[in-house]
Amino acid sequence: MSSILTNTSAMVALQTLNMTNKNLNQVQSQISTGKKVDTARDNASIWAIAQTMTSDVRGFKGISDALATGSATVAVARTAAETVTDLLVQVKEKIVAAQDPAADRAKLQTDINALVGQVGSVVAAAQFNGVNLVNGSTGSISVLASLDRDGSGNVAASSITVAAQDLSSAAGTAPTSVFTLGSGTVSTNGTSFGGVINSGTGTNTLQIDTTNFNASGGDKISITIAGRTATYTVTANDMDTANGSDPNTVVMTKVAEAINNLGIDGLIVTMGTGTITFTNTGSVDLAISGEVRAPGSGGLSGLANIDVTSDAAGALDAIEGLIQTAINASAAFGSAQSRIDIQASFVSKLTDSLNTGVGALVDANMEEASARLQALQVQQQLGIQALSIANQAPQNVLSLFR
Repeated sequence: MSSILTNTSAMVALQTLNMTNKNLNQVQSQISTGKKVDTARDNASIWAIAQTMTSDVRGFKGISDALATGSATVAVARTAAETVTDLLVQVKEKIVAAQDPAADRAKLQTDINALVGQVGSVVAAAQFNGVNLVNGSTGSISVLASLDRDGSGNVAASSITVAAQDLSSAAGTAPTSVFTLGSGTVSTNGTSFGGVINSGTGTNTLQIDTTNFNASGGDKISITIAGRTATYTVTANDMDTANGSDPNTVVMTKVAEAINNLGIDGLIVTMGTGTITFTNTGSVDLAISGEVRAPGSGGLSGLANIDVTSDAAGALDAIEGLIQTAINASAAFGSAQSRIDIQASFVSKLTDSLNTGVGALVDANMEEASARLQALQVQQQLGIQALSIANQAPQNVLSLFR
């Protein structure tokens, strides 16, 4: 039955053409933007996930910059510590030469003073963007390392903490007459010592006298054995005699604990009556040295006391501990820089993975889009032709009345 009021064929052809045009617009949008999900209207859930991941990617780019800055800061400190180590080795060479009674110790001391001055210059100049990790002005720095998102969507920043290593030669007034060593040498003023713990159950003893220590604490004791250093900072409580405790015993007990924590193979540390006893059960002799620094003193404050003209033997003991301090600082900075660089590499790879994930969610398949475009263009042309034919139906009815 034909009708001039309702053209069913035209309506079907029009609906088909509208759907074809809608799909064609979508494909053209994908081709022009390169995305199959460009707005929330395209796919709300996928768009929301992609936006969250994209925001994380932008955040990680900022983290990459922070890690680069942190790595550069630590690299400057590490280079300075390594340079200081080299300079101290040169100082040691001069001190060793001074052990010869026939040596011109005055000239050697002049060379030593020049090297010590250079150490100060290196430490003072070792800054990046105003941050100096070796001059004692900074305790530590925190380097932004990651953004951690949990399952609930909460985000927290995590950081890598890099401890500063004080290599300044600032010297306070260190307490005197501190150390008594069973076997070895002690500096004239008793602020440093050096000796050996012989292998094969060999022993050595150390006594620490706190009589001249600061009553409010802050004096720092460093003991180096076999290249590993234990440090203890005396507190006001350690020096408090109100409870009847003996500061000497308290401090020596704390120092002995710190040395035990080093975990040196073959070394047994025991606390006796007023004496720390070291027993070496290993097969290799263990070098031991130590020093005390006043509050506010730099890590290399002992450089100020090195004088081969008056105490060449004491200078040799002191320089060993100072060299180890610089080596430890170099190693600490090297480890920190390595960790930062590893994190930077991880963040770079993580960013690439996130970008890949976002692309998999929203990027259009251009080959598929191209094929669909051609097919839809043909469908559009056919739809227009079908609509044109359907619109001719009323004309056919009119011909019946001619």
